[in-house]
Order: sequence, then structure tokens, then C-alpha cells
Amino acid sequence: MEKIKLGISTCLLGEPVRYDGGHKLDRFLRDTLGQYVEYVPVCPEVECGLGTPRESMHLEGEQGTPRLITTRTKRDVTDRMLAWSRQRIKELESEKLCGFIFKSNSPSSGMERVKVFDEKGIPHKTGVGLFAGVFMKHFPLLPVEDEGRLHDPVLRENFIERVFVFKRWRELLEKGLKSSLLIEFHSRHKLLIMSHSTKHTSGLGKLVARAKEIPSEELFDNYGWMLMEALRLRATIKKNTNVLQHLMGYFKKLLTSDEKLEILEVIDHYYKGHLPLIVPLTLLKHYVRKYDQPYLKRQYYLNPHPIELQLRNHV
Repeated sequence: MEKIKLGISTCLLGEPVRYDGGHKLDRFLRDTLGQYVEYVPVCPEVECGLGTPRESMHLEGEQGTPRLITTRTKRDVTDRMLAWSRQRIKELESEKLCGFIFKSNSPSSGMERVKVFDEKGIPHKTGVGLFAGVFMKHFPLLPVEDEGRLHDPVLRENFIERVFVFKRWRELLEKGLKSSLLIEFHSRHKLLIMSHSTKHTSGLGKLVARAKEIPSEELFDNYGWMLMEALRLRATIKKNTNVLQHLMGYFKKLLTSDEKLEILEVIDHYYKGHLPLIVPLTLLKHYVRKYDQPYLKRQYYLNPHPIELQLRNHV
């Protein structure tokens, strides 16, 4: 499998680029996820010429438009950081990234809840790192997260799932804006999207049904926005249970009474929080093969990402 390109804050790979000459190595990102992705490391402070080690910085001033200020000498490096960020963004366009993992709480790379100090020196967790803000504005559809939030198994699965979907979406666009390809893409992702939002599943289905009536660029643009908006919503136990029951419906005329009872019991155990999602899915995949369901065999919901990542093993 071709590796997926992900941008990442350099310090998370163990590189000593922090202001104090240290790093913030995340072993899951480097050693586990790193087997499936090609990282494009970015360290805004070092790359814009501030060096290592360096004086620490923070955001201060207006909540919506804070300045990046060194903490001891009070030097304003906002304009320098923003100018570099805009140039770096142009370079990253050619990398064909499928996501970015930011360093949490960083005044340059934090994607949310970064401290902004007011005129009294009181911090408010309302800021966005300067580089992260420029990046997210320029690449609004791209999946992004910070390493702190990725310690949550639900958020980790959601992010990595979005990355793999975005990779397939990018590959689709490279084949040309053909409605037939979009219909196939939607068909294979339908249950995956349903696990996040039945409303978006319906909306995307209606959009695809009108594929030949809508100009290609408008069609694909609208689909891409709605798709990534849907996947940003968390797949909950209740939503997944709905999809599992939907899957079971394809076998209702094929299963024996004992087989039906077994599936219902396993789904119920999952719904009550006693089993991880991988258990009912493994059982259902067994019946997909046993009864040769071609439509279900092609559903990405059953295999959205490498099983070795164990993203569906949490309760």
C-alpha cells in the first residue's frame, strides 16, 4: 500500500527542536502509525529562523488577533511567523497531504485552546497557533488533530479514518471529475458515512442522485465539503449499532435462527458497552464471506483502516 502523506509537528517525531532544545516524541505516531504514513515534518519556529534553543514565546493581546511575543524580551515575531507560514503553505500544496498532526498548546502549532494572555497577564484558552491557523484556513477540508487529543481512542479512530477517506477522495479527484466514479465512491463509503451521520448520508445520496444534472466542479466541491463535514462528527455506539443492524438486514433471509440470535446478542453486548466494535464486525464479516455479499464486501465500513492499528478494539 502506498504510504499516506501526513504533515506533523517535527518535535512529535523526537527531533530536538523545542525552545529548550528538547522534543515531544509520541511513540504511537512515530512507531505505529508511522508504518503506514510518510510524515512531512514542520517546525514553524526553527524553519522561520528562530533557532534552537531559543527564548520561549506565547500569544498575547486581542483574542481574535493575538500577537506572538517572546516571554522575556517581549519581542514581537508575529509578522515574521505569518510571512513564513504563508510561504510554507505554498510549498506544502505540492506535498499532497492527507492530514496534519499539530503540537497541542503551541503558540505556533496549536490547533485550538492555545493560551492567549490579556493585558493583565491572565491566560485564556481561546487561541490558535499562528501557523496552524494559516494552515487550516488554506486547507479547510484536510483532517487535522493535535497529539494530545489523539490520546483519546475515539478521537484517534475518527482522525485516522478521515485521513484514509481523504486519501481515497484525493485519488478519485486525480482520475477526473466523472460522475460514474463519484457514484462508485459514495456506494462504497455509504455505511461508513452512516456511522457518523444519517442526515449527511441522505444529503450525499440525494446529491449523487442528481450527479448528471449538476456541473462537475460544483458537484464534486459540494460532495467533498459535505463528506468531510459528516466524518468530523463522531461515530458513537448508538450510530454504529444502527449500522450493524442495517448490515444484518442483508442476511435476514439467509441466517438460521441460531445465527440471528448470535448476531443480535453480540450487537447488544456492544451496545451496552461490554464488547469493542471489532467483535460484532468480525462476526458480520464472517457472514459476508459465507453468504457472498458482493455489495458488503466492498464497504469500507468493514475495513476502513489497517486492522493492525487496533482502532476499533477499545470499549
